[in-house]
Amino acid sequence: YYDYYKLTLDSMPRNWGDLQRELKNQVLTGTWHRVYSLIEFIYKHGPSIDNNSEIFISMCNEAFERENSAYRFVTGVLTPITSKEEIGEVENAILSSDTYAGVTTHLQTALGFLTDRQRPDYRNSIKESISAVESLAKHLVGNPSATLDGALKVLETSHKLHPALKKAFSSLYGYTNDSDGIRHALMENSELTQADARFMLICCSAF
Repeated sequence: YYDYYKLTLDSMPRNWGDLQRELKNQVLTGTWHRVYSLIEFIYKHGPSIDNNSEIFISMCNEAFERENSAYRFVTGVLTPITSKEEIGEVENAILSSDTYAGVTTHLQTALGFLTDRQRPDYRNSIKESISAVESLAKHLVGNPSATLDGALKVLETSHKLHPALKKAFSSLYGYTNDSDGIRHALMENSELTQADARFMLICCSAF
């Protein structure tokens, strides 16, 4: 009541039934993005007892799926991704990349830009996603100054990266760097969509 709604405690109803009705009214009459923000807040600040955080996420995701919501919980963040496979790719990448400097940070930052429900930043989400691939590739080849193209060529041999995949990620990287690509013309014109940023995050997470 105090930390989320920013209301004074002396104005909070003392009776649980009255408080419950007030909170319910806030949910039913509030803007849609505030409802999702409240659910995130409850997850992040609720008591962590007997795995109830995981149970809470599971129940929320079941409800979101049943009601055809465009959002699901991904590593504790409500994200505009609806496929279980997509959620798995992003979660696995974030949770398993702790040993690679910068990769987790890039992916979490990309997720943050994508999931801002009031001011989503698809441009920077895409940049952070491809930066995660670049960071991991540099780490795997042991050369922090390598370009992604150069690192991918090494990985094609040393890690048996399929030539088609190497070409695909090289093209995605070029897409974000060309003068006619993501970081310039398309981004300046704000033509990027949620689907563009989501696609890049999932592909880069899979990498």
